[in-house]
Formats: sequence, structure tokens, C-alpha cells
Amino acid sequence: MKAGTRLFISHHEGGRTSEDATELFEDIERKRDPDSQIPLFISDDWDPFEEALLNVYGNLEQPSYKGVGRKPNTVLVPKEELRYAQVCKKREHGSIVGMVKRVVFGDLNDILEILGADSDGKISTSYIERFNLTIRNSLARFIRRTMNFSKKRKIHTKIVDFLQAWYNFVKPHKSLRASQIDGNRKWKQRTPAMAEGLTDHIWKLEELLMFRIPVQ
Repeated sequence: MKAGTRLFISHHEGGRTSEDATELFEDIERKRDPDSQIPLFISDDWDPFEEALLNVYGNLEQPSYKGVGRKPNTVLVPKEELRYAQVCKKREHGSIVGMVKRVVFGDLNDILEILGADSDGKISTSYIERFNLTIRNSLARFIRRTMNFSKKRKIHTKIVDFLQAWYNFVKPHKSLRASQIDGNRKWKQRTPAMAEGLTDHIWKLEELLMFRIPVQ
């Protein structure tokens, strides 16, 4: 999710492995404008994310040889513009007693400056956590321990694709509304797609279902 516009960018259905995380970031990278800056990533302390980001946004470098022993193997190092921070839960006896915020890649001051406009300069995962609640309230397939769970991954992926389109184009987001002077209404409701500049109006469900994807 893009924090500034709440745009639901990408999703991946799979296991909790670095390979699956790499597929997620590869999909994000395919959608990124090559001329734009690598986005700032913030997540919880799930270790495969760090490895996956290196796989997608890392460069192979050869450490200098000091003339003794074997030559060192090449290593993956993050690109200079890659920035990644984690929000780690501190637990004691099974209960959360605090939060630790850690910068994995990049400089703390740079990260706080980027976050200034969208998050009051705070490293947080609150947007995506709230979005997880929206998903669970919108799709019975995500409610734990019920008979509505998905039986086939292919169908599950298609359902999440539809949720992604509905959330971005059909569902207005209260935090994205803009004040307007003309008309009787004080606020103009907006969807994430409108905030991102992908469309100029709130789509109806019929418009979404009848939309013909251009051949590329």
C-alpha cells in the first residue's frame, strides 16, 4: 500500500518464505516508473522481507582481496537509494510490552523526512494494519476458522484481484476527501485511484465489471 494515497498496489498469495516475498517486491518493481525513486518500505519484523528487498534492490559487489587466503565471494549490497524500516513488537510472557523501530537500509533522518508529510514523521505500519481489518471485514474468506476459507489458490487470487480493484476505484476513503467551495457539499469524496491520479471520478460497480482492459 502507498501511504500517501492509500493505493492498494500489489498482493501475493503464497507461503511465508523469502521466495514469496521476492515475488511480491518484483511485482511492485514492475509497476514502478523507472524514472521514479525507489519507494520507502516499512513493515513488521518479518525477516524474509529484508532478504527479498536485497534480491530485488541489491547489487552484487566483489569485496576487496587482501592477498591472504581465498578471494572473498561476491555479496549482495543494497542500492544507495533503498530505504527500509521495521516496527518490531517487544514481547514478554506472550504479551506486547513495547514497540522498537529499526532502520534496516538507509539513513534515519532521510526516512523521517520522507515520512514527514504522510505520517507526521513517525515510522509506523498503522495504515496497512487498518487495511488488514478492511480486508477481513470485506471478504469472508479472510475470517479465521470458518467454512468460508478459499479451497483453491487460483480462485483466491482472483477474488483478491477484484477486492484490489474495488478498493482502489469504487470505495471512497474518508481520509482522502477534499474540501470544495462550489456546490452544496463541503467535501468531495475520493478513492485511492482518484488521489493517485488514475481516474477523475468514483467508479460504480457496474463500470468496474464492464471495464475492458487495453491490450498491451
